[in-house]
Amino acid sequence: MAVFHIDHIIPKSADGKTEFKNLCLSCPFCNQFKGQQRFARDPRTSKRTRLFHPRRDRWREHFRWSADGTRIIGLTPRGRATIVAINLNHPLALQARSFWVASGIHPPE
Repeated sequence: MAVFHIDHIIPKSADGKTEFKNLCLSCPFCNQFKGQQRFARDPRTSKRTRLFHPRRDRWREHFRWSADGTRIIGLTPRGRATIVAINLNHPLALQARSFWVASGIHPPE
């Protein structure tokens, strides 16, 4: 059984509304790291950029999977900043993805 949090994309503390267009499913682990963040620094350029917006941005424009399917690689400042801010390549996430790869259900197409 999978458990997800309902995340406010724009946090309530930043006047984000509790309405469908501002909500998304998030794994509890990622949601814990995101917290109140809306912006983060791109580790390559050090420029502040907004985080990936799951309703407005296209995943494939900002991210790709590593050759082994376990790591998320940032393609843009927004992608790289989001990976760092939300800790998308945390060792536990990498371990889970390696099990999913071995079972043939990951990475998604």
